[in-house]
Amino acid sequence: MTLLIVGATGTLGRQIARRALDEGYQVRCLVRNVRKAAFLKEWGADLVVGNICNPSTLAPALEGVTAVIDAATARATDSLSIKRVDWEGQVALIQAAVDAKIDRFIFFSILGAENYPNVPLMEIKRCTELFLAESGLNYTILRPAGFMQGLIGQYAIPTLEGQPVWMTGESSPIAYLDTQDVAKFAVKALSVTATNHRSFPIVGSRAWTGEEIISFCERQSGKEAKITNVPIGVIRLMRQTLRFFEWSWNSADRLAFTEVLATGKPLTANMDEVYQIFGIDPQEIGTLEAYLQEYFSRILRKLKELDYEKNKQKESQASKKKKKMMY
Repeated sequence: MTLLIVGATGTLGRQIARRALDEGYQVRCLVRNVRKAAFLKEWGADLVVGNICNPSTLAPALEGVTAVIDAATARATDSLSIKRVDWEGQVALIQAAVDAKIDRFIFFSILGAENYPNVPLMEIKRCTELFLAESGLNYTILRPAGFMQGLIGQYAIPTLEGQPVWMTGESSPIAYLDTQDVAKFAVKALSVTATNHRSFPIVGSRAWTGEEIISFCERQSGKEAKITNVPIGVIRLMRQTLRFFEWSWNSADRLAFTEVLATGKPLTANMDEVYQIFGIDPQEIGTLEAYLQEYFSRILRKLKELDYEKNKQKESQASKKKKKMMY
């Protein structure tokens, strides 16, 4: 099976590429910049230059492809808007897959997208789900709630460095999942016929609030977090201001998503049936506790090594200075 991965340089996409290669799939990655995607080639993937926002590049990329895993999405720093990437680009990719008669199409949405019609990214994901379901493709839709990887920059690093940890409103409990585990479900869906024409939540075993994560980071680091609460009204005002400028629309739309995380409504789901259908043992899925413990253990060990090297250098310099004074 020849597999095309879209969004393969992203946090999730690279884990999917790694997993698919490890399981023996012939992997092709659609990339905008070959230099930035060089690591994928080193892993064994084939690279094809293209962009879902440039439909003319899609047909050549899909030639000879059996299945597609679509992990593409607009990033907060992208110059292209969420609408341009997550709607127009996705529609173009789905249409190109129909024309290429692709056997399987795996798409990533967001858990609970149908509940937030006023949040651009959520509404676009909902509409894309509908468009894909009506396309005639043999699809599977996976709906994660959040990735553990994002918690490092949001909570762990600020706590370690004494920087502000930003909180807004009543923190929604979120069942985060490691992207490596999300990749397991994505690649597994390719070979499990029971996932055809269906949608599945893909979440962790427990939903965590921001306050609980901060408390855990404090215990692991031995430092007190500097929490800064930003009223939801300020976020809304910032969003309205950013909408005045076309270049900042993407940031404005991302701020709208912040309101989802500040409602207090949990983003989680029961995974019993999902594990059974996919044939994945829940014990193989990592926990947030283990993920953050491993991170802090690695970082604190590195900091101790750096302190040790600095002390050795200071002792060496002091010794040299003492010898010079003696002579």
